[in-house]
Amino acid sequence: MAFIRTLTGDIAPAELGRTYSHDHLYCIPQRWQEEGIEDFMIDSVDSTLADVAEFAAAGGEAVYDATAIDYGRDAAKLHEISVRGGIRIIATAGFNKGVMFPGQMPGADCTIQQWIDARGRAEVAAHVVAELTEGMDGTDLKGGVAKFGTGYNTISEAERKCMLAALDAHKQTGCPLHSHTELGTLILEQLDIVRAEGVDPSRLTIAHMDRNPDPWVHRKAAETGVFMCFDGISRVKYHPESVLIDCILKLVEAGHEDQIVVGGDIARRTMFAHYGKGGLGLGYILRSWVPRFAEEAGEAGFDGAALVEKFFVANPARAFSWSE
Repeated sequence: MAFIRTLTGDIAPAELGRTYSHDHLYCIPQRWQEEGIEDFMIDSVDSTLADVAEFAAAGGEAVYDATAIDYGRDAAKLHEISVRGGIRIIATAGFNKGVMFPGQMPGADCTIQQWIDARGRAEVAAHVVAELTEGMDGTDLKGGVAKFGTGYNTISEAERKCMLAALDAHKQTGCPLHSHTELGTLILEQLDIVRAEGVDPSRLTIAHMDRNPDPWVHRKAAETGVFMCFDGISRVKYHPESVLIDCILKLVEAGHEDQIVVGGDIARRTMFAHYGKGGLGLGYILRSWVPRFAEEAGEAGFDGAALVEKFFVANPARAFSWSE
């Protein structure tokens, strides 16, 4: 029987509710900390909770927190945010991307890169499985998704090993998968590896689809059955919202509305409303972007309200479900 693994326990998929499918509610990335990049330090439970309150007031009920071990995950802090904020949080097992691997491996006297290099695929997979089934960060809090990632048009040897290990963890546990794509590159190449390893792409959600707003790439990815996360909302420095919405509606027109999920990928203090920087905040997507999307979808001849329900409720409930 399918279930979703949250930090407060396993639930039926129908219990998940209105969900952001990619965000970061608490993380202290070691590399950015060492380089003194304060904006990446999402390190205040109280500040995050103030944003969570706005998310909940806008109708939000759950968040997939995509913070892996190499990006400064803290399962205990996320659990506290979940309990105090009254939302469900799905946490991340596995690894993010190679640029973060120079950081210290928690619980080991070496860097993450050295830890990965010293182990075979099976050993890395066993680590990911343990995070999914036993606990993370010295706790009994379990990850609900296995993650892997690739660089900008590159896949390092360590990234490939972590990717294969995450796929193996899925084969062993039935967990859902999530992948990072740097600026939306290597989407199709990731899918080639997933299929070559005998994994059903419908068990994977690919992040940052909108960083490369290429309708042909999106369509080819969608044809595999993969879930596609549009998580660049509000980042108009990359492209206006109209480009993102147009990409989504092209996929809907092609019949792929059941594969689209949405998140904010909030990972900077300047993006939160309550870290003293005055950002748009965690409530922005539901409060402001959703009405705009529904209006534009309606103008294009679609049922905007029905699409919103799919993107934020029905699709995440399937994307984050564990299979038998």
